[in-house]
Amino acid sequence: MKKNILMLSALLLATTAVAQTEVTAGVMRGKDYGVTYMLPQTEIEIVLQTTKHTYTPGEFCRYADRYLRLNNISAEPEEYWTLDGIETRIVGVPDKENVYFVKLKDKTVAPLMELTEDGIVRSINMPYSGKQTVKPSQPQAPAKSIDPRSFLTEEILMSNSSAKMAELIAKEIYSIRESKNALLRGEADNMPQDGAQLKIMLDNLNLQESAMTEMFSGKVKDEPKTFTIRLTPKEMKNEVAFRFSKKLGVVANNDLAGEPYYISITDLKTPDSSTAEESKKKLEGVAYNVPGRAQVTLTHNNKKLFDDQLPITQFGTIEYLAPVLFNKNSTVKVQFDTATGGLIKVDRE
Repeated sequence: MKKNILMLSALLLATTAVAQTEVTAGVMRGKDYGVTYMLPQTEIEIVLQTTKHTYTPGEFCRYADRYLRLNNISAEPEEYWTLDGIETRIVGVPDKENVYFVKLKDKTVAPLMELTEDGIVRSINMPYSGKQTVKPSQPQAPAKSIDPRSFLTEEILMSNSSAKMAELIAKEIYSIRESKNALLRGEADNMPQDGAQLKIMLDNLNLQESAMTEMFSGKVKDEPKTFTIRLTPKEMKNEVAFRFSKKLGVVANNDLAGEPYYISITDLKTPDSSTAEESKKKLEGVAYNVPGRAQVTLTHNNKKLFDDQLPITQFGTIEYLAPVLFNKNSTVKVQFDTATGGLIKVDRE
């Protein structure tokens, strides 16, 4: 049995046609045996895809304009961040105030209940889904650093000044470019036998050119990083969801070094037709959420980055599946949305 899935048999009916599912709020103790499950409450999750860029100046950055016509090359190291993407979605977390207990009785048909590892009901009488916690992907090994000096000739390495060495390296770069052009035009003295050999030769020349050019232009190392922000939804208007700084990345909401990104949540107030008296009667069945809806807007500098309606459990109500659905003459299959606790589908065999 998978650790992250709790699969238990719960009694929903006695063998007689008049027997009903016995469901109570809260965790039962003592001599009672059964399944305890929870409904979820909704949280808004904002996933930020960012990249940390680290610039290291080249050894001959002072000569970049003179020999290679590369302008605006900085001689100072620099570190800066970019915000590459924002994803806004909902997730479900256990609501400890909505815990229910399905009591097991003797001589009964035992339907299958599947719960998440957090105890949220996922399905009733459905085949085992096999859903598992997604393991975080392993970070890729960084590309192997290439020493540009390994491509330098003896004449270059024996130069007695930085200026002379920079001049000779620049000439070598221009020579590599001429060789590439000759290969592409078919004018090289030793032309490759086929396309695969041509590609290998061009790749090697490109590698050498890039490595030596970085001795002038410098090198930027990119490190992608993902930040996840969770917010418990309530009605709010232009509250700070997070702050982002080009120098520091994602910072605390009270850190004025970062620019604010604002979130607004408006309850669309779905009408509730149930009454307190009806709710008491429904407690005999299996509880599920009927989520409300909210208008969620994420803005930055008065520009909307996200503007859509999302289902929010806290803005909705709790309903109950009628016990008559679960009798011994048929099998009812129920699938729940683990993010909201709402019904996805109900099938009868």
